[in-house]
Amino acid sequence: MAGGCLATVVGGGWRCEGCCEEAAIALRPSRRPPWERDPRAALAPRKKSEVSGVMAKADIKPKSIHHAKKWSDDVENLYRFQQAGYRDEVEYKQVKQVDMVECWPETGFVKKLQRRDNTFYYYNKQRECEDKEVHKVKVYVY
Repeated sequence: MAGGCLATVVGGGWRCEGCCEEAAIALRPSRRPPWERDPRAALAPRKKSEVSGVMAKADIKPKSIHHAKKWSDDVENLYRFQQAGYRDEVEYKQVKQVDMVECWPETGFVKKLQRRDNTFYYYNKQRECEDKEVHKVKVYVY
């Protein structure tokens, strides 16, 4: 290590703050995130995918899944989330980092969702999930 290095012991190896290469080599590459594999990359801004990868550890994962058998208000809302590219309301709130989803006050159905590519889906007040589509809706159990 270079003189004045601020490397610390982390998980059985050394973690360098970007001032030398020796400490970075000592830590096994398979256990380090991409921005720590190259000490120079630690100083560069992180890409969104790397930041979201760190946040993914806090994600709530479903324990099981089954398909809907008949229509209900919950199935209708799940249909709308899945049409927009999300599992359900939980995943939508995690990805978009919002507290509330905009709903129709009369029916309680989802009114508007933002897709992952930042385009919007707008939904009607009435039912949109037809009977022939109900069996395609996935119901996640947490």
